[in-house]
Amino acid sequence: MSSALTLTSLPLFPLGTVLFPGGVLPLRIFEVRYLDMIGKCRKAGAPFGVVSLTEGSEVRVPGAKEAFSQVGTLATITELETPQPGLMVIRAQGEQRFRITSSDQLRHGLWVADVQRMDADVAVRVPDDLKATADALGRLIQSLQQKAGPEGQMPLNGPYRLDDCGWVANRWCELLPLPVQLKQRLMELDNPLVRLELVSDVLARTGIAG
Repeated sequence: MSSALTLTSLPLFPLGTVLFPGGVLPLRIFEVRYLDMIGKCRKAGAPFGVVSLTEGSEVRVPGAKEAFSQVGTLATITELETPQPGLMVIRAQGEQRFRITSSDQLRHGLWVADVQRMDADVAVRVPDDLKATADALGRLIQSLQQKAGPEGQMPLNGPYRLDDCGWVANRWCELLPLPVQLKQRLMELDNPLVRLELVSDVLARTGIAG
């Protein structure tokens, strides 16, 4: 097992959502366990791990059980503001997926894990029969850009790779109001073409693209 593919004691941030590689994650942080963790990650230029909750809530409840998916996504902090003491507002970007090999909860509530990095999606060109799905995303991006204006923040980062199956599928997964469990299953899929085919089916059923 190559050390380059593993991370030990990776701090985890269990959330009620799924972060996809290349995705944008805005967070308002006020819990002490995460204020300390984010501060250390920012100072060290280190990532943290985002995992989707399967039990419990994002804000810690004493005595309540927390459980989360065993596959998550590394997140790197791209913006950080502290508008007031005890509050951080950050923007992070999804990087590589990982699989948890072991995890432990520290005394103050922070979860840390040893993880194995997963392979990034292989670049697969969007086939002709799925072009409508990519075209619909392109139109949505144009609409979001118009609403955001020149100074506004977009809910997704460029470059916009509308010819890449994994990128198109991941952005649709973020933008669509899908159940968290379905988003998690789609994120874990190794085949980006299959992921896009499944997303395209959802879009066809909703009439967004077909």
